[in-house]
Amino acid sequence: MPVGPELLIIVVIGLLLLIIPLVLAYLVYNDAQKRDNDNAALWALAVGALTFLTFFGGILVLVIYIWDRE
Repeated sequence: MPVGPELLIIVVIGLLLLIIPLVLAYLVYNDAQKRDNDNAALWALAVGALTFLTFFGGILVLVIYIWDRE
């Protein structure tokens, strides 16, 4: 069982893996709301959930959102 600095590194990485999807979902939701997108919550949910489950899947959906919002 990790103790000391190893435990701190594991905790920090774990928190980042939880915080990054939430931040991306929040940013996408706010951007979609500003642009009067009716599917703002759906985009935020897709980006947040897929970033949490598969990081690259979430990044792919984020790129698709950015491409689609124009």
